Amino acid sequence: MANVDVVVIGASAGGVEALQSVMSRLPSDLPAAVLVVLHVPRSAPSALPRILDRAGPLPARAAVDGEPLRMGHVHVAIPDHHLLIIGGRIRLSRGPAENGHRPAIDPLFRSAARVYGPRAVGVILSGARDDGAAGLLSIARTGGTVVIQDPADALHPSMPLAALERVSSDHVVPAAKIGDLLAELAGTGVEYAAPSDPRRLDAEVAMADSAPLTAEDLDATPGGYGCPQCGGALFEIEEASVPRYRCRIGHAWSPDSLLEEQAIATESALWMALRALEEKSSLGRRMAAGGADRYRVVAEDAEHAARLIRDLIARFGGDPGGAPTGAG
Repeated sequence: MANVDVVVIGASAGGVEALQSVMSRLPSDLPAAVLVVLHVPRSAPSALPRILDRAGPLPARAAVDGEPLRMGHVHVAIPDHHLLIIGGRIRLSRGPAENGHRPAIDPLFRSAARVYGPRAVGVILSGARDDGAAGLLSIARTGGTVVIQDPADALHPSMPLAALERVSSDHVVPAAKIGDLLAELAGTGVEYAAPSDPRRLDAEVAMADSAPLTAEDLDATPGGYGCPQCGGALFEIEEASVPRYRCRIGHAWSPDSLLEEQAIATESALWMALRALEEKSSLGRRMAAGGADRYRVVAEDAEHAARLIRDLIARFGGDPGGAPTGAG
């Protein structure tokens, strides 16, 4: 038997409110270290440590590379770095992004599962897409405890719903009750369970820490798709009948994240095609003004194709009269 002594929490859209609610109910003498990943822009400073520090009695600070985990303290991921646990210490890594994020939730959860096994509690809060579900499965498979915010209570229920689809959860509760639940779980005796595939877990944690590994070291099979981040071939890893994907250098994608990134790439390509057609039409009209009728036909063909492209962009959710979705 061992005691629960680390709590890892992942959140995204709507997660600040949920995190504040959780922190407000944690006791000042919590006998566990708490680590938090919230999806934040890579280039902007994060105010989350100050927000969480004011939300409850536990001191919350931005994580520092190499520092030991401290019971009764909250270590918060910083922008553009994965937050990992390596040998009982904090590791900040600029390893490959996962689901388009750095920091991402899955790397933290896998590292907690690898080091602490059943002594880890994984918590998924409000968020979009499905980051965290695969990492939560690693915690469950090593005997750790799974806590998921009730999707009906989440501002953005996608992440809790994805986690519930992948993992048999021990607790599904509103954010306001999670702090009290964690206080009960911390210090609870638990039994160890060996990971189902420790070699893969070790390799994926090392990959997040920028180790010189490739997807071939995971015994993954070619997936037949390209990585939206670097263009490399994706390899498929199947867990609990749900595939996920890594490219050779380690960018990782869940099915939902891959579909959304493919849609973004497709829309970007359509905008580029539209720009080229508009330029072709303009040049054709200009040349036709000099009396060369064949240029008028070229311009009309380009304008017809541009209308089709605009219709496609509208179907993808863009604004055919403005900039690409997400621009700026």
